[in-house]
Amino acid sequence: MMKSIIVLFVSLIMVVQIQAQSDTSYWDNGGSIGINGSQSSFHNWSKGGENQIAGTASITLFAKYLKDKHAWDNLLLADLGFSKQGYQDYRKSEDRIEFNTKYGHKANDNWFFATLFNIKSQFTSGYDYPDDTTKTYTSNFFAPAYIKIGLGMDYKPNGDLSIFLSPATAKWTIVNDQLLADNGKFGLTPAIRDTSGNIITPASKIRTEVGALVRLTYSKDIWTNVNFGTILELYSDYLSSPQNIDVDWQFVFTFKVNEFLNAQFKGHLIYDDDVMIDVDSNGDGVYDSQGPRTQFNEALSLGLVYKL
Repeated sequence: MMKSIIVLFVSLIMVVQIQAQSDTSYWDNGGSIGINGSQSSFHNWSKGGENQIAGTASITLFAKYLKDKHAWDNLLLADLGFSKQGYQDYRKSEDRIEFNTKYGHKANDNWFFATLFNIKSQFTSGYDYPDDTTKTYTSNFFAPAYIKIGLGMDYKPNGDLSIFLSPATAKWTIVNDQLLADNGKFGLTPAIRDTSGNIITPASKIRTEVGALVRLTYSKDIWTNVNFGTILELYSDYLSSPQNIDVDWQFVFTFKVNEFLNAQFKGHLIYDDDVMIDVDSNGDGVYDSQGPRTQFNEALSLGLVYKL
């Protein structure tokens, strides 16, 4: 079923694109490719310190089509970064791939009847490091992946702001790794085991939800050479604890230094009460409990960027 849904939406996108290509004047295309890095080295340094190297590559691509009553927005976001400190192995510092496409048909000046397709995942395997000698396998490509398909209304008062309101949004959580799925990661129901821990019934790799979605996107130059962009998603599952709202908020401040150099400060906050986070409650380096937690990461970087 999931493959059929994806194939259907990809086919729809291709049909719309073929029709739209007859006149390219209604397209607004662009994006950027960036490389950020840092490095430090110590040799016979009396104050001490550890050698460090880190780097991140980022891609942002967008394509917007607007003609008569038709609006079609596409956005691709991708980041992958690694760091190495001292004698540690290289560790992943950032990993994201997200594609969003939204088609709207104008209802009045600022409102569109709209449908949305969104998919999020990551490129490579991920690990948690409770101490300097231990690492725990936590994720991989399409483990997890999140797919949303929604029908609703899109409020677009200008080119900077979009608020998509959908009372009917299906969400699929995919964990395409049987080990992680059997352990009940990312909100999945874990495998059924016997008293010895042997698996009797493997876990399903897919969890389905049906609920309401609010998705806000905003991007604007707020000062000279300073741009602020954000994506905020709020989701309520009708089938399970609808009062508990899933939150996914991304933001980025971009400071333009010159044509090819900029600095960025960005953050990503996630809260999903179905996702259990391993917790070391007494600080001994051993996870001894689980529970929902607010997830957050931030990064400050300086690097090269090429505008497309």
